Amino acid sequence: MTEVRLSAAEAQALIEAVFRAAGVAPGAARATAAALVAAEIDGQPGHGFSRVEAYAAQARSGKVDGAATPVVTRAAPAFLRVDAADGFAFPALDAAIAPLAALAQEMGVAAAAVTRSHHCGQLGRHVERLAEAGCAALMLANTPKAMAPWGGTAAFFGTNPIAFAAPRDGHAPLVIDLSLSAVARGKVMAAAQKGEPIPEGWAFDAEGRPTTDPQAALKGAMAPMGGAKGAALALMVETLAAGLTGAAFSHEAASFFDAEGAPPRVGQLIIAFGGPGLADGFAARLEAMLAAMLAQEGARLPGDRRLTARARAADQGLTMPAALHARLTGARGES
Repeated sequence: MTEVRLSAAEAQALIEAVFRAAGVAPGAARATAAALVAAEIDGQPGHGFSRVEAYAAQARSGKVDGAATPVVTRAAPAFLRVDAADGFAFPALDAAIAPLAALAQEMGVAAAAVTRSHHCGQLGRHVERLAEAGCAALMLANTPKAMAPWGGTAAFFGTNPIAFAAPRDGHAPLVIDLSLSAVARGKVMAAAQKGEPIPEGWAFDAEGRPTTDPQAALKGAMAPMGGAKGAALALMVETLAAGLTGAAFSHEAASFFDAEGAPPRVGQLIIAFGGPGLADGFAARLEAMLAAMLAQEGARLPGDRRLTARARAADQGLTMPAALHARLTGARGES
């Protein structure tokens, strides 16, 4: 595959221009482009450049309101309600992070409930920003249906990711970010693009039969991670990220991948702990625990790959398929 090499700034400018050409307001275009570039920098291409064309198409069709202004309301002393207003998720999350961190530092624990939202990319990026502000944070998000409930074979839950981050002494924050399907749906999409089979146990076809055909899997359902336990966690995320926030449940939400239908209106919930919510010596005790864990031969810290990817991106830049680059350049030229 022929690729084009770009700096992060060049990628940001290109994607931002594509969104502006699709009618997205300047601030939303900037925030959304920054999130997609950050995913590429962190080695998460499923949340990066591959999303640009779908996002732009949804802005043009009105499935996403590119001019939406998120509204943050302090509904209780330590509780924020964030209305993404059928716009992109990233401006809404950007509007929530700083006040949520401040509330957590003041109150000990605080939460932000985001509703009428859209795809929020890599959750780890959002909780890491809270950890950089001195908070430990947990985030839950529901997504359009892609995964079968335990005992079922048809898509009902989203892949419903969970992320956690905590500040560390002298190191980048600890970040854990995972979806609740057996594997990320992006891996099935990649196998389909390459014409390669997928391992058994990843997915079901549209008739509910286990399949190794990625095309059939994309028309069917992902299997839950860890069987019944993963499905139970998906139900928990559904209840908190959609039920509590007033957002659409996964089986009600329109796809993130096409420009058809109504806005997805999914939800996200972030809980942050700071100030009096963290025990004395929290960071030092965390370092001692992590050191004891890593003393075991072969032990690895979750989230460390993103740091390696960031170093590589800083040194070598980012790559984009040449065909995609040509299409985006053409789309930008329409503005």
